[in-house]
Amino acid sequence: PNGGAIALGHPLGVTGARIAYSAALELQLTGKKYALVTMCIGVGQGYAAIIERV
Repeated sequence: PNGGAIALGHPLGVTGARIAYSAALELQLTGKKYALVTMCIGVGQGYAAIIERV
């Protein structure tokens, strides 16, 4: 809901940290328990992470 890499201008080397931080902040603001982040890392590769608020 807050934009991804394209909305952020796709800053090289910063997108992953920005998206993970935004997901963690959103967990804190909404009180939800889990967030899923996915990111493209180029050349047909990508990764996903699940963040849990404890």
